Amino acid sequence: MNNLPQQVSNPKIGIVNYGAGNIFSLKAALDRLTLPYGMINQAQDFDNYTHIIIPGVGHAGAAMQKLIDTGLLPSIKALSKPVLGICVGMQLITNYSEEGNSEMTGIIPIKTLRFNTQISKKVPHIGWNNVSINPNNKLFAQIANETYFYFVHSYFIEFNTNFTIASCNYGNIFAAAIQKNNFYGVQFHPEKSGEAGEKLLQNFAHI
Repeated sequence: MNNLPQQVSNPKIGIVNYGAGNIFSLKAALDRLTLPYGMINQAQDFDNYTHIIIPGVGHAGAAMQKLIDTGLLPSIKALSKPVLGICVGMQLITNYSEEGNSEMTGIIPIKTLRFNTQISKKVPHIGWNNVSINPNNKLFAQIANETYFYFVHSYFIEFNTNFTIASCNYGNIFAAAIQKNNFYGVQFHPEKSGEAGEKLLQNFAHI
């Protein structure tokens, strides 16, 4: 899980534009960090960037269908450069989502499940929550354990020691961040999580 690519000194981030992402706030965060970026609208656009972000908000099943409709899915699954899924973008890289009983990309063999309203405090899970992190993972370099990040979600990725690199407790312990090889995902919104979120985006850009 920690077999990471060499550090990139001049990153350029490509944002997958498939109609299901909160792109405005992400672009604003990248602007604050002075990280160059552009939009990926077609398969050949992937070649223009060193790092890829898959944003996403809303319904995972609908987002997956939009991703399929763009024709970008085969290129995403074939990527060897660093990829970061955010929120629904994280859920898209799992195997399956209970939201809409939908098959996802299958890049990471774990499931996206719905919070049990009898266990969790309130669904959706909205607001700041502390995250337990793997300090050896470069995505969280120089970010303190139990740092707070901002969440907005009704579905969560199951905790799995093979892929979970950060966890959160909201009635049950779930994966706040995952990794398999060059694919990363975070359930929280780094672009809305203040300095810690911006540090994570900066870390990703230099993996």
